[in-house]
Amino acid sequence: MTRFVGLDPSTKTGVYIMDDAGNVIEAREIAPKGKDPERMCRIVEDTLECLLPNDIVAIEGFGFASQTGFLLGGIGWGLRMEMFARKIRYIEVAPAALKKYASGKGNTKKDELAVHIYKRWGFEHKSDNVRDAFVLAQIARSIRLGTFDTKQQKEVLDAILKPEAM
Repeated sequence: MTRFVGLDPSTKTGVYIMDDAGNVIEAREIAPKGKDPERMCRIVEDTLECLLPNDIVAIEGFGFASQTGFLLGGIGWGLRMEMFARKIRYIEVAPAALKKYASGKGNTKKDELAVHIYKRWGFEHKSDNVRDAFVLAQIARSIRLGTFDTKQQKEVLDAILKPEAM
């Protein structure tokens, strides 16, 4: 069974895992307490415990406008390095592409995005990190299966698969 995983790396990392039919396997937020760098290591370790070697993972790219860029960069690179070391394939998805895939626009606000996610897929979660992870898992599944519902979704998939297209 193929599993599609969305990861939204942050101090509260969103994880969403679905099977090839789109059924939820896991939806959670990883937010250990403690001081850094121990807390950052726990986020990476706890996230990687969710993954299996043959998972197809979509991870949200770095948000360069973030005020906590160094911290999030450490978590994001920690996850990427560990997935690389474990030979877990992953797809990088820019934050604007995630938003465009779900809503049709790359600059949709978090609260508006929640509405689009619910209307399109019927998925809701209190954590915006888990909602983002859900969309990332949908993108991973769409890439693998070659499916999409809108012109904007196809544009996002094309940009991920052929970056020079955009």
